Amino acid sequence: MCPFYYEKEKKNEETTSYYVKANGKTEEKDCEMLALKIKEIIRQSSHEDNDIVFLCIGSDRYVGDSLGPLVGTMLKENNVPFRVYGTLEEPVHAFNLKGKLKEINKQFKKPLIFSIDASIGDQNQVGHVRFKEGPLIPGKALEKMLPAVGDYHFVGFVNYIDPLPTSQFLNDTRLFTVMNLAKTIVKVIMNINID
Repeated sequence: MCPFYYEKEKKNEETTSYYVKANGKTEEKDCEMLALKIKEIIRQSSHEDNDIVFLCIGSDRYVGDSLGPLVGTMLKENNVPFRVYGTLEEPVHAFNLKGKLKEINKQFKKPLIFSIDASIGDQNQVGHVRFKEGPLIPGKALEKMLPAVGDYHFVGFVNYIDPLPTSQFLNDTRLFTVMNLAKTIVKVIMNINID
């Protein structure tokens, strides 16, 4: 599998997913290519930097669910010029997501939201970041009923479905995988230079 590629979704030929392999050696050009796509999305939306929100979902209580808060923390540490919600210090998770969405929608007229979360997928997807148009449905793997969030979303495939109960993936995920995914997503976002 090549490091960066895109594919048309089978259900909807209009929707395209972009994948980047996160293995600690991700080539700069792969992250730059995806950053250019996102930069174009932002330009076409005509949003100001302050109206662009990165909503990083997850909990630091489980390795498998810590991707979002790790990304949020790294973005804040790197002084990204966009609004960031969801960090290790103040995570956005199942219990406060609805309230956080209300807060965001109260603060901004029509924000452009990029949501970020961990996901489980097929074994060959583990270690890949997918960027896709449309909302993210957090908690789906654990059968939680949470609101769909984001105009676009990133998911990092932290683990795959196996015979274990789906909740087991939270405890059976390597921190190494999660860190590589987080670094890759941050690298992509840090390469978005708005002129």
